[in-house]
Amino acid sequence: MATARRGTIRRWRGRVLFSVRGRTTIVTVTVSALILVLVFVLLMLLTQDWLENRVWRRSEHTTERVAADIVRGRSAAALVTEPDETRLVQVITPEARVVAASEALRDDPPLVSEETIKGKLLVDRRSCPDFMDDCVWIFGTRLRTSPWGPGVLVVSATPMPTLINVWLLPVGVSLIMAALLALIAWWTWHTIGRAFVPVDEIRAEMVDFRARGLGHRVPVPRAGGAIQGLAETVNDTLERLEEATDRERRFISDASHDLRNPIAGLQTRLEAALGEPDDYEWRPMVESALRDAQRLNEIVVDLLELSRLDSRAPVPVERLDLAALTRREVERRPAGVPIATDLEPGVPVRANPVRLARVLGNLLSNAERHATDRIEVTVARDGAEAVLEVLDDGSGIPPEARERVFERFARLPESRSRDPQGTGLGLPIAREIAEIYGGTLRIVDSPVGARFVLRLPIPDEREDRSGNGESPR
Repeated sequence: MATARRGTIRRWRGRVLFSVRGRTTIVTVTVSALILVLVFVLLMLLTQDWLENRVWRRSEHTTERVAADIVRGRSAAALVTEPDETRLVQVITPEARVVAASEALRDDPPLVSEETIKGKLLVDRRSCPDFMDDCVWIFGTRLRTSPWGPGVLVVSATPMPTLINVWLLPVGVSLIMAALLALIAWWTWHTIGRAFVPVDEIRAEMVDFRARGLGHRVPVPRAGGAIQGLAETVNDTLERLEEATDRERRFISDASHDLRNPIAGLQTRLEAALGEPDDYEWRPMVESALRDAQRLNEIVVDLLELSRLDSRAPVPVERLDLAALTRREVERRPAGVPIATDLEPGVPVRANPVRLARVLGNLLSNAERHATDRIEVTVARDGAEAVLEVLDDGSGIPPEARERVFERFARLPESRSRDPQGTGLGLPIAREIAEIYGGTLRIVDSPVGARFVLRLPIPDEREDRSGNGESPR
């Protein structure tokens, strides 16, 4: 029982002190308590001031009424106080001698001393006489004539209020404020708890991902706000992770398939060569094995390039003239399908020259596989973009397959028939490089053949001056 109690205490201590819900409640209650204490102090000061004003008015009213009765000749009845008046009244001579007093002050010394009233026509002050338990507010006025002679002072005194005297008010206010603090604490704890219910549901659903897989989605609350945005972001992230996992799975499957064929062919040819007699003409078999090895090398090189692109490792970049780079790459191509160029000079881009040359090489290799008689390459400026187009006069690519050719290892039937040894990675690599440098690579409509359009941003002078020579991605 004691162990369970200690465990419960530790659990609640953790919830109160270390959880967002608990810390928020503590901060809210603390701030509210400080505000309520300030309100309490101000309320008590205002109450004290109001009570003192009430006491002063009571003393003033009593003095004025008694003085008026004495002046009218009703001195005998003047000192009989009314219910709304103070019961402490004295008539004091200039020598500070009491000549008349109300019942409550009979036989008591004067409320004010001779030094206090000497030469004064009006007394309005707080006083704490020795013969009284409480301090009083004294209001007095001097009469020119009276039954007791000239210059007497009519004085009324009302006990000063204290919060002890009116203890019910501070106690009541304190109880109300304590109730408000309790209500604030409960409301904050309850509200924060309800606000985090969707978060707890999201966490509980994410715990089950190992059993349910990435195809599972967390519930999305429809109340709007940050939590709905969090749930939608989690689901979007899960969707991207699922797509990335599926893409990786397909990638591994396709890579294994493409690697298996040349490896099997190479192994078969080498085993066959070893089984032949010593005088066997082995050169054609070795040449075939060499082609398989070259294909393996091409696949491995493409896979390594894709790995580097996926990691977004920074590589050196520089300002390039796209037309000059294109001219060099076209001139390096082996003799084959004629390539016509229309290159606008002075179209700059910022990129790694090796990677950009690979993009152009992959586009030209693809065009050479499908072209019939001619390939056209153009470079031009289009506003703030540099545009490179590669057009062949082949059979073209159907609109529904234009995005599929950019998938890894995806190859159309015509491509397989024209180049059985292709890897299906050239165009995906080209698009990845284009996107790394903030550009795009798309297939657009063309009257004949396939038109690949590469667009890259043209850097301004400030970007060139502030560039650090490293790719940002």
